[in-house]
Amino acid sequence: MNTLTRLSKSHSGKLWAIQAIVLLCLGLLVGFAVRGPVAQSKGSASSQDVAGSVEAPSIWTCSMHPQIRRDGPGKCPICGMDLVPVKKSAAGVRTISISENVKNLMKLETVPIGRQYVTASVRMVGKVDFDETRQAFITAWVSGRLDRLYVDFAGIEVKKGDHMAYIYSEELYTAQRELIEAIKSNANMPETRFSSTIDLAKTAREKLRLLGITAEQIQEIEDRGSANDHITIYSPISGVVIEKLKQEGDRVRTGDRIYSVADLNQLWVQLDAYESDLMWIRYGQEVEFTSEAYPGEVFKGRIAFIDPVLNEATRTVKVRVNIPNSEGRLKPNMFVSAIVRSQIAAGGRVLDSSLSGKWISPMHPEIVKDEPGQCDICGMPLVKAESLGYVTAEPSDTAKPLVIPVSAALLTGTRAIVYVQVPDAEEPTYEGREIVLGPRAGDYYLVNAGLEEGDLVVTNGNFKLDSALQISAKPSMMTPFGGGGGGGHNHGGGSAKGSDENTPGANAGPSMSLPKPIQNQLHQIVETVKNIEQAVTDAELQTIRQSFTQLGEQVATVDVKKLPEMMQPQWKEFAMLLRNDAVEGQDVKTMQAADTVYRLASEHAKRLQKTFGLAHADETVMDQRIEVPAEFRDQLRPLLAPYLAISSALAADDASAAQQDVETLHTALQSINSEILDQKASRRWTLELQSLSSIVASLSTAGDIAALRSAFALLSEEMLTLQRVFGLPSAESLYELHCPMAFEGRGATWLQTDSVVQNPYYGAAMLKCADRVEPLNANPNGSESGHKNH
Repeated sequence: MNTLTRLSKSHSGKLWAIQAIVLLCLGLLVGFAVRGPVAQSKGSASSQDVAGSVEAPSIWTCSMHPQIRRDGPGKCPICGMDLVPVKKSAAGVRTISISENVKNLMKLETVPIGRQYVTASVRMVGKVDFDETRQAFITAWVSGRLDRLYVDFAGIEVKKGDHMAYIYSEELYTAQRELIEAIKSNANMPETRFSSTIDLAKTAREKLRLLGITAEQIQEIEDRGSANDHITIYSPISGVVIEKLKQEGDRVRTGDRIYSVADLNQLWVQLDAYESDLMWIRYGQEVEFTSEAYPGEVFKGRIAFIDPVLNEATRTVKVRVNIPNSEGRLKPNMFVSAIVRSQIAAGGRVLDSSLSGKWISPMHPEIVKDEPGQCDICGMPLVKAESLGYVTAEPSDTAKPLVIPVSAALLTGTRAIVYVQVPDAEEPTYEGREIVLGPRAGDYYLVNAGLEEGDLVVTNGNFKLDSALQISAKPSMMTPFGGGGGGGHNHGGGSAKGSDENTPGANAGPSMSLPKPIQNQLHQIVETVKNIEQAVTDAELQTIRQSFTQLGEQVATVDVKKLPEMMQPQWKEFAMLLRNDAVEGQDVKTMQAADTVYRLASEHAKRLQKTFGLAHADETVMDQRIEVPAEFRDQLRPLLAPYLAISSALAADDASAAQQDVETLHTALQSINSEILDQKASRRWTLELQSLSSIVASLSTAGDIAALRSAFALLSEEMLTLQRVFGLPSAESLYELHCPMAFEGRGATWLQTDSVVQNPYYGAAMLKCADRVEPLNANPNGSESGHKNH
């Protein structure tokens, strides 16, 4: 078992342990508040503490296993604990009302949220290094012998032009003789029409220059008229000798290094930044750092380079900072601790109003000017600060991001559950909301969607509220579809037995029909999700983003006030979920992200159909049943065996076995003959065949088990679609299972022939993870609630 698997199992175990304890405490609390009159001390919770507790309880549940729903008291069939009554909860899918006493016992705290600039502090460690642009190497320009080294050891400071080495060279002597003879030859050459084009002395001088002889030295040789067999090498820069690589008397060849010299007046600091912090780091930002050599003293520099390549082993990126060191206090290879403080504006952009209207050198960030021009160091044209990713001004309050404290969010991946206090309620009432989070900045999360300025969010006690909702069988962080499965198989026949009247999926009944305009709008929403499916199959990112934008616009046009009052809470729930899908989907940048958001939107669209009785409304419904010949349905049967084999292989963490069964699935798919279908059925089968072929191709090319599982989730959706649209013949019973934690909390479904959970998305890590196990032949009236497994 690898480290990641152990961590996953450890985290999951701790989370469920905490959840169990809170559920137990809240179950006892709710049960105490609801039971008959008992003697109570002054100030304690009475039987009136929980809203609706005066009514005789009709639903009883287990504090540890809230999926258990009974009509009267008794024992939990799983753990044997006494069942506790479920109160009639506040109106709303995710709302709960409590008394002031219970509020105090829960120690609930709220804060109003607003727009404000927040600071993300990025901490990094690294070390001081030489400035590579200010290093030089003293090398032998000619082969020979080192007769004298003027610098005896490393650490000596030298000036530009100081002599460094004295080399004896036969090659040099020969080149000097050639110059002297060339000068004599030119002097004795008679005047001809070619004399102006032949200059042997010029060629000899160029050869000496290439050997490192300066113009002054060449002139001295010509004046002297005799050759010298030694050459002096001078330092090309001022700095400190950091390496002495040769000794006196050593033989050297052309290009051999003798000394390394570095200018220490300007240094680099090489820092390691984690990939999760890169969003807050910009070229030209000021960095503060400290060194153990000077406790309490803060040095400053500017980011001059961000490595474009991530270190795969450490998951970090090198960030280089230029720092002045004229006093020589910092030494190369000193360890430092650094911090970058980024002020965050709306959209997660970095704000630096001091750079407003400024121009920066793209090579030397210390060069900042008020107007365009050229860099004083390298001559490159300056660029505007905005082009480097900064927000350089504060045009309005809209530049300030909407933020919530970290403690307010119950994370479910890129989204979170927060609890908002309902204003003007007769008693303390709280509503759960799913929101789309932006990045974390210090003690705050940026909010992309789901909250408004002024909302009162719970910052302490929110997990207790979430557990109380779970006991009430309402959607919560741990049970996104409600504790009793959310009435997932209602098709217009009333609330599922044991469900709260406000759980999503509890249909208002046939007497409460939808207004035709609203019905048409909901059909359009479902059809848009179907279009997203096709775009995902075609891997068209731009179309996917446009379709999600369209989905958001369609959700916004539905007027909740035109719905019957009993349906309004359910629509608000779905509007919240689909709006979040649209917010995330319109910004997806990879197909993997698009697959993840689509799966969630598809699940929400299907539940929307069931909740509002859209499943048989008209031909625009996504999963309308189409009658086809029995012969065609029999051709679909061979698809099931390889599908189930792939599922079993993934549950066993066996990627190679899963790959082998993909070929069997491909063969079965190719053998289906659709010529016997009528025009309507053929048109629908053509669409499903395109999707299936694309998914099978993704399975065939999957490089690892993670890619296989991602493609398998889409295959499972297609198999469910085949079952609903055409009917999927099977000699055995089929069960639909759902894992709420798959794909970072997005959830995914799959099919099995029995109810014993074998999770293909986690394998051995969480083999039994499933919050819904339902037979596909469930009672159409919704009375069969299925199983719950955790």
